[in-house]
Amino acid sequence: MQQSFLRQAVAVGVVGALLCSAAPVLASDLALHVGKLIDGTGTQPAETVTIVIHDDRIAAIQPGFTTPAGAHVIDLSGMTVLPGFIDCHDHITASFHKGDPIRNTVTRTGYDDEVDGINNARAELLAGFTTIRDVGASTPVIVAIKRAINAGEIPGPRMWVSGEALGPTGGHGDPANGLDPELSHSHWTDSVIDSPEDARKAVRRLRREGADLIKIMPSGGVMSIGDDPKIQLMTDDEIKAVIDTAHVLGMKVAAHAHGESAINRTVELGVDSIEHGSYGDAKTYALMKQHGTYLVPTMLVGARVAEHARTHPEDLNPSTAEKALIIGPMLKKNLHDAYAAGVKIAFGTDTFGMSNHGENAQEFAIMVSAGMPPMDAILAATRNAADLIGDSANIGAIKTGHFADLVAVAGNPLTDITVLEHVRFVMKGGKIYKAEGNATLP
Repeated sequence: MQQSFLRQAVAVGVVGALLCSAAPVLASDLALHVGKLIDGTGTQPAETVTIVIHDDRIAAIQPGFTTPAGAHVIDLSGMTVLPGFIDCHDHITASFHKGDPIRNTVTRTGYDDEVDGINNARAELLAGFTTIRDVGASTPVIVAIKRAINAGEIPGPRMWVSGEALGPTGGHGDPANGLDPELSHSHWTDSVIDSPEDARKAVRRLRREGADLIKIMPSGGVMSIGDDPKIQLMTDDEIKAVIDTAHVLGMKVAAHAHGESAINRTVELGVDSIEHGSYGDAKTYALMKQHGTYLVPTMLVGARVAEHARTHPEDLNPSTAEKALIIGPMLKKNLHDAYAAGVKIAFGTDTFGMSNHGENAQEFAIMVSAGMPPMDAILAATRNAADLIGDSANIGAIKTGHFADLVAVAGNPLTDITVLEHVRFVMKGGKIYKAEGNATLP
């Protein structure tokens, strides 16, 4: 009884000090007393565990509640602790601004996007997303945000970034779609590739500018104007040039692909992940399983865009509204069928403002409603996501030697997955950014 009281008193004192601090506090040694641990490896949850943190890494995981000499105790004994979540399809510099999207395209600048990105990065970290893969943004803007986070100048998740997504003239991602052809920005052509030579040069340029991976647009899309999601718009030789060049440089490739042809050919050519995958079928899933290709299903954005198309079509261009009503519902069935077929699944929301940044965890409930068991949905955002990113040695699990990226929730997500939408505690790299439901940031 007395030890329990002392432990709780120490915890309250530490958390209180954190809440009063103007910046996240890093203690050299912390001991987290955890009621239930879901470690992100797929093993059954453990009860009554101590996680010892030294600097930015997990030093030990011990049964029972222990207090190593000199360690500060954080009392999470009434909570479930999980690895920090990973969103593999994000756009933190994009926020949905009410009004004509064409007007926004020609009136907003990269400076506006950077301000949005800084705020959105903070919101996602506080929601428990300690790592994201940003797959489409102005390259200098997103690289600058990533570097500022890495340097500790602004709070945010660990970031793997693609910069501008690559696609053909008139395809999904062509910045000039829907505009007066005489309007132009010098950088708009950087992401447009119409030959293998263009593709190789663009990949090399993106790597030089700080990109970690490459995003391509082999099919049409939903939010773009006039292109058809069912059609393969990049040629096989263009897709192959991107993938081969990126892989030689140690970069993975994510492919926005809705139509069956675009998905299947891109998988056969060696892509690492398919984003969306709306029109996938049994052949598609067999190919993805054969090649070890991940599906990032992005159902949250599909649900939100379809809802917006029904309730506020005036905020969308007409072709987007029409496509959203078709594609949105398909994404959920696609995940159900892909999961049943044994395709590897990684968590991704395609958050760009149709849902607010920081609401990423709403994807979990949709995954479960599509047929994934809660544990597998959690693994999609931890173990699997880390594997897709390519950093399983450091993120995605609570293991000795990994970064101390942790979240805690009240309740059991294996019986109610929606508790993950209400994170009470966030630690990234041993720094506590949220405690008792409150940010430790100003």
